[in-house]
Amino acid sequence: MTDKGVILVEGVNRGDLILEPLTRKIYIELGEPSLNDNQADVDRLVAALRKILGPVTVPLTVMRRVPGVLLEAGWRVTVTLGEEASGTLILMDLEPGNTTNRHYGLAVDIGTTTVVVYLVNMQNGQIMGTAADYNGQIFFGEDILTRIYLGSTPDGLEQLQRAILDTLNKLIKQLIKKHNVEAREISAVAVGANTTMVHLFLGLDPSRICKAPYIPTVNSPGIIPAGQLGLQINPLAPVYCLPSVGSYVGGDVVAGVLVSGLHLSPELSLFVDIGTNGEIIMGNRDWLVGCAGAAGPALEGGVAKNGMRAEPGAVDSVRIDPDTGKVYYTTIDGVPPVGICGSGLVDCLAELLLAGIIDRSGRFKDGRDRFVVVPAEESATGQDIVITQADINNLLRTKGAVNAALELLLESVGCDLSDIERFYVAGGFGQYLHLESAITIGLYPDLPRDRMVRLGNSSGEGARLVLLSKQKRVEAEEIARNITYFELNASQAFMNKFVGSMFLPHTNLDYFPTVKEKLIQRGLLYPNSSVT
Repeated sequence: MTDKGVILVEGVNRGDLILEPLTRKIYIELGEPSLNDNQADVDRLVAALRKILGPVTVPLTVMRRVPGVLLEAGWRVTVTLGEEASGTLILMDLEPGNTTNRHYGLAVDIGTTTVVVYLVNMQNGQIMGTAADYNGQIFFGEDILTRIYLGSTPDGLEQLQRAILDTLNKLIKQLIKKHNVEAREISAVAVGANTTMVHLFLGLDPSRICKAPYIPTVNSPGIIPAGQLGLQINPLAPVYCLPSVGSYVGGDVVAGVLVSGLHLSPELSLFVDIGTNGEIIMGNRDWLVGCAGAAGPALEGGVAKNGMRAEPGAVDSVRIDPDTGKVYYTTIDGVPPVGICGSGLVDCLAELLLAGIIDRSGRFKDGRDRFVVVPAEESATGQDIVITQADINNLLRTKGAVNAALELLLESVGCDLSDIERFYVAGGFGQYLHLESAITIGLYPDLPRDRMVRLGNSSGEGARLVLLSKQKRVEAEEIARNITYFELNASQAFMNKFVGSMFLPHTNLDYFPTVKEKLIQRGLLYPNSSVT
């Protein structure tokens, strides 16, 4: 380093990820002004940066601080630089001395139910800490349609935006306190979220998302300064939301495809994220198609009589002895049961079928209207925890929507299930759902199990990747552009297939050979049967 020189650290290779984050920190040493060199402070700083970076703008808020910091630091300072929406570099911050090792950003997953924030060290790409909580918008409605309707009014939109910002700021406060980071030091944010959550986060009217022809306000919001949104970090920090594809295939799905790498592989792959919607992407490096079917509320426990979120006390796994009918269950954290979460509901439905308690249409064979999973004397509530006929009907509609969407995609590209070489399961629900139960009820396709890959929170990981890498941001934009989106809301073909999917695991059992074999072995099906 020489006088008036700059050390620029960027493009650092970390395996297959080249670190080129949304913002950069540069240590710079400037020559002191004198009677022979009386250039203005801000001009002196900008001129040095321009030599290697090109034009740099300095906002007034930062301009006011430049003289004092330069004087205090003896003309040795660290600058934080970001990009504006136009691509122009902006001077976001100025600190005395060399603070390049304190370079922080946030990767955020805004789910309809849960919000997760990762504090990321942008110098090495590592996650320093994680904080999560329920989305504060739940207070206004658990399901996404309720929030869309509320967000269609100015007051409602303001309430919903404030709710998600309050949630995020609370989580940010927890992270910076725990890890001894100043809010101003957080200089970038990347967000993975579905299309509606992005609209509510940015304060954009979501009303047309659920009205034909289902056109959102924006799919690619680009970069927005944190201060405009009300995030309590560096107000000039760029906030980048992963691009959406359409009203029901959002940036969280684009993030999942990015993490899976299916868009780079010659193999035909299938990506499924079952959350608020059942979002499906199919394809390879040559083409991508996608669609979504309403899925989430039933599987999140939101519409079951004793349904609940995945919290301590939730029944998360169920087994039924086919000979005695005795129920074996586990709960989250091993505490007395309070209700049943999504994985428990899927297990329960699969076990009721395999035990011969319900038929393939989901009806109880003995005419009852409910099945006791946990008797009152074992529950924390002192009441029976049950799955009802209405619950089963809701679950059938949920899994039927996913089935129908998948069938429609396969037909549209002329492929069969047997052509799929890799099946990626995304999301928190997919991470904990028991694969065999999901296949038994027909929620997941009956593929060889070694082709199935759990991705976990791919929305959050995709956000981390685009936070850290310009290459990944470009990839994400390309993925969104290259997905051919099928709108199912007005599709008669989808409705026809939906009706055919309202059986366990499907009307045509040949689509589910391992489930068919289980039913035959248990004497619940004749060997030559293919349909109901």
